[in-house]
Amino acid sequence: MKRWSGVATRCERAWGLLTGSILWVSLALQLAGAPVLCQTPSAAALHENRGMLPDSPVPKILLEEQSDTTGTVRGTISDSAGAPVPGGRINLTYDDNSPGDDAVSGEDGSFVFTGVKAGPFRLQIEAAGFAPKQVPGVLHGAETLELPAITLTIQVAATQVRVELTVEEIAQEQVRDQEKQRIAGFIPNFYVSYVPDAAPLQPKQKFHLAYKASLDPVTFLFAGIQAGVEQATNQYKGYGQGASGYAKRYGAAYADFAIGTFVSNAIFPSVFKQDPRYFYKGTGSVGSRTRYALKSAVFCKGDNREWQFCYSVILGSLVAGGISNAYYPDSDRGAGLVFRNAALGIAGTAGVNLLEEFLLKKISKGVPDNSNAGAQGGHN
Repeated sequence: MKRWSGVATRCERAWGLLTGSILWVSLALQLAGAPVLCQTPSAAALHENRGMLPDSPVPKILLEEQSDTTGTVRGTISDSAGAPVPGGRINLTYDDNSPGDDAVSGEDGSFVFTGVKAGPFRLQIEAAGFAPKQVPGVLHGAETLELPAITLTIQVAATQVRVELTVEEIAQEQVRDQEKQRIAGFIPNFYVSYVPDAAPLQPKQKFHLAYKASLDPVTFLFAGIQAGVEQATNQYKGYGQGASGYAKRYGAAYADFAIGTFVSNAIFPSVFKQDPRYFYKGTGSVGSRTRYALKSAVFCKGDNREWQFCYSVILGSLVAGGISNAYYPDSDRGAGLVFRNAALGIAGTAGVNLLEEFLLKKISKGVPDNSNAGAQGGHN
């Protein structure tokens, strides 16, 4: 019994030693594994885990890691007087062409961009009434960058104005020049144009010239001279002599001129769209200029600037001659008077044209400086 008791005691000691060793080995293994278990998961692993669990919160260490690469950009835009510019559009772009962001300035002109990527960037600023402006900048890490005050300048509109006179306005200027033309400085010479390719006259300008010519003091003077010659030669005997006869002759002479001027130079030219003026040729041989002057008594320029048969002069002379039957003596009335006055009117026009072509320009005052020859090419 004593021997078995000793064996039992040794077995208990051996078991206790084995149990203790196992505990120490287990504790050592646990201590050795503790650093591995306590390691913080990597940001990539957290991202992967977050991808599997979209609602899981981002660990604080990851937020700190992200804040190292983004920041905030603040600024204010104002005009040159320092007043804030609200409603301005600000576009932020990166130099590497990665997606940027947009903002709008507030009532105080301020704007802010958050989550701006670190590195160089550009701001494109546009506001109504102001010239666009570009502002570069660099964001260093997780900072709040306060930009210097941004001043916008008023946009200057580049406007190009091209001033051109209308055909009517050009014609009016030319008419004003014609009204200055006077033979020997006092005889009206309104119905000749020395301007090449002069602008066609409007009806009101045709009537204006007729009015000016009819009421010119020299016209009344010439009517008086003509009446004196007729009285001295006792032409139109039905008028008699003395002051009464002279007055009748004077009235008839003036009426012939005024009626002929309005009918041939204003009324019919407006109806047939023809130009009542003589267009100075000034070039070519004497023969070609003579033919041109004579033809211009029955041919004239239309308002379309093309040469055509001059109905205005022919019909105007006939109508004026017919009207003259109303105030000439009974003994001188009839078809003979009409055709005689019409023929005299056409012949007188041809004679004046010859004088215009070869003489009157040389002795006329007020001829425009821009006048030159060659205006009537093709009408010889």
